[in-house]
This record gives sequence, structure tokens and C-alpha cells, in this order.
Amino acid sequence: MCDEPVEADRSVNDPRGPSVDSRTADKKAKVAERLAHRACNTRKGAVKVVIAWPDRLHVVEPAPLITVAERLERKGGRELVARCLSKKDAQEAADWLVDRFSRLVPGLPVTASVDAGGGQYLVALATKRR
Repeated sequence: MCDEPVEADRSVNDPRGPSVDSRTADKKAKVAERLAHRACNTRKGAVKVVIAWPDRLHVVEPAPLITVAERLERKGGRELVARCLSKKDAQEAADWLVDRFSRLVPGLPVTASVDAGGGQYLVALATKRR
């Protein structure tokens, strides 16, 4: 959730120790469980999880990544996730998204595309239906 590695050999009572995260309570979503920090997983129960986009990326209207991940897992397809004013910014965002999704949803192969349109660049993620 926080994008930091979980040390599986730490005590489960340590805030940075391992905890099982299923990411959703929806049993129909078929989401595999994964490790998360105990503190991150506990905090997630109190508030909706939001994965922040890095400040170094210059994006307009970034999509909520957990919601995008859940939809791509469930339905596959293509999702627009951000707009950028330059092609360079859009490509940096696309590269970051592919890397971030490889950790957020291991086993879900996503690709990113950058498409010009209306004086801006659209960043989209896509996957095949599972």
C-alpha cells in the first residue's frame, strides 16, 4: 500500500511487520491476498486507501489507482488514468504506472499508452480480460 517492501521476518506485532491484505472485502472480485505492513493494513480499515501519485509527475486529473486496479482485474480492457501537457510528462507517468502496477497487482500484466489529443496527452492503462 505504501510502496515500501514488507520484511516477512519481522514480528507481526511490529508496525512494519507483515500482515495479510486482501485489498477488498468483495468476495466476487477474486483478489489474491498479499503482504502489507501491519500499520498500513490497520490504517486501511479506518480510511479508504489512496495511492498517491508522485509529486515529480506532472499530471492533470489523476485517476484513483486502487479503483483502476480493481476494474482492470475484474473486467480487463483499457482505462484513461491521467492527462499531461507534454509528451515527456505523459511518458514518465506511463512508465511509473507500469512499474507501480507490477507491485500493486502482481500477475496482472498492464501496458501503458500515451495518445495525443486536444492539445494534451492522455495516459491509459490496458490489460487483457482474465
